[in-house]
Amino acid sequence: MPAYRAPLRDMRFVFDEVLDAYATLQSLPSQREFGNDLGGAILEEAAKLAENVLAPLNGPGDKQGCQYDPQSKAVKTPDGFPAAYKQFAEGGWTALACAPEFGGQGLPHVLNMMVEEMVCSANLSLGMYPGLTHGAINALTEHGTREQQDQYLPKLISGEWTGTMCLTEPQCGTDLGLIRTRALPQADGSYAISGTKIWITGGEHDLADNIAHLVLAKLPDAPDSVKGISLFLVPKFLEDGTRNPAFCGGLEHKMGIKGSATCVMNFEGARGWLIGEPNKGLKCMFTMMNSARLMVGMQGLGIAESAYQVSLGFAKERLQSRSLSGPKVADKPADPILVHPDVRRMLLRQKVMIEGCRALAYFTGMHLDVAHDHEDPQVRQQSDDLVQLLTPVVKAFLTDEGFNCANDGLQVLGGSGFTEDWGIEQLVRDCRITRIYEGTNGIQALDLVGRKLALGGGRAVRSYFALVEGWLKANADAPHAAAVGKALKQLQQATMWIATEGMKDPEQAGAASVPYLRLFALTTLAWFWSRMALTAQHKLAAGSSESAFYGAKLKSADFYMARVLTETDSLLAEVQAGKSSLMAFSEEEFAA
Repeated sequence: MPAYRAPLRDMRFVFDEVLDAYATLQSLPSQREFGNDLGGAILEEAAKLAENVLAPLNGPGDKQGCQYDPQSKAVKTPDGFPAAYKQFAEGGWTALACAPEFGGQGLPHVLNMMVEEMVCSANLSLGMYPGLTHGAINALTEHGTREQQDQYLPKLISGEWTGTMCLTEPQCGTDLGLIRTRALPQADGSYAISGTKIWITGGEHDLADNIAHLVLAKLPDAPDSVKGISLFLVPKFLEDGTRNPAFCGGLEHKMGIKGSATCVMNFEGARGWLIGEPNKGLKCMFTMMNSARLMVGMQGLGIAESAYQVSLGFAKERLQSRSLSGPKVADKPADPILVHPDVRRMLLRQKVMIEGCRALAYFTGMHLDVAHDHEDPQVRQQSDDLVQLLTPVVKAFLTDEGFNCANDGLQVLGGSGFTEDWGIEQLVRDCRITRIYEGTNGIQALDLVGRKLALGGGRAVRSYFALVEGWLKANADAPHAAAVGKALKQLQQATMWIATEGMKDPEQAGAASVPYLRLFALTTLAWFWSRMALTAQHKLAAGSSESAFYGAKLKSADFYMARVLTETDSLLAEVQAGKSSLMAFSEEEFAA
């Protein structure tokens, strides 16, 4: 696979110039000193780590995979992974956005998301181990006792220990009310946890000294529904160094991310401690899930960027046929395939979707920081509403497009892409899971229409509409402002249809949910492309020396509006088509 290069210039364009993120972050009490010098230096170092340490292990790690020893029940990660993880942890990358009180660096969450993008581009499998630990850190920070925080957070934040999220069981995935894992109270205040969990990322490995499992289970007298779920902290090794009976029962045989240990975990009366209140584990779980969903969105973005770099490099070098308008490289036997319109269509679609998704992700991450730390509670509420509303969009849309970009990238390479020589087939395989785990993208769409549109009695979505409308009013002359306004009206129509029809019949909202989420995402990306084009326009008018860079942004915006945003017409029609054509079939008629 060609060497990965972190797209720092594009990342800075969105973060520094379009979002003016440093100004926003410096308005927060904890980030007064966070400026371009510090942020830029951190991104430069993260790029070196991704390019030189993580990326070279990606292909070999896929081929070797993880190895399970049934005798010791231990898991060996691919060669080079333990040393790379140690370098990652010792460099402070696990602690970037964590609380200084427990050894974290207290830097912005959005900066951590930018680093995650590079890590996921370079080596998604290796990035999974520290990535899932953040879910455990967030759950303990939000819901753990002070004793639990003091005992576990410093080790998790430093990367000396890792964390897991043990939710799924063989008989249930999304419907967690069906879990069978049990927690029996013990005389010393602990619980004996018994049950089997599947698809547990990092459930067992050789990278860290201990693993803190966060396990969903039910107490003996718990209601037999999601209202009876509790969350427990179950370490691999107890405080006295003895082995807790929480063992890996085997590894899943997977399509991709083969360097990431996906484990069956058997809890055989393992000692655990309650996190939060009894029967309130669902609330604690969503603290983990929301951070994980944003992380998975960054995985989709990271894979898309890697796929684009591979396919663009190939298209510049691969000679095949002549341009339809006549030879472009007359001294060679054929032209590079980059001259062909369909190849350009696929490459440009990758380019504009990646850059638009990057803007959406960084915008959401910036508001996550504002929601956590702004001095004005009303501003915190407004930003939290935006984060809640956009989280399912980031997770679902960025992973859908990550897979689409990888697929298009493979198509650009043709038969070469179908072989292992260029590594893009690995990117397709690795990316496919991102649309499934941490809640399938269909579940994200249901969350958007079923919960997030109703948040605060519609407060969140009204705030979003007002934000975009306010920007359009203040920037009426921005490139493509009219197209953004049209798409916004279509989104508002779809929202009103769901509010009206979904209230009468929940299946109407369910039937509309997936096209609605995509309509929401495409409209939001149109807004960001208008903003990016306006920024580029201003830079060119000021005589910037980077005329090619900013000129490409204007042309990219043109491409997005002409060839991507037009999809909103059909999405609105699909939303308003309702459920009838979906729900009319009987079970027998599916095979008729």
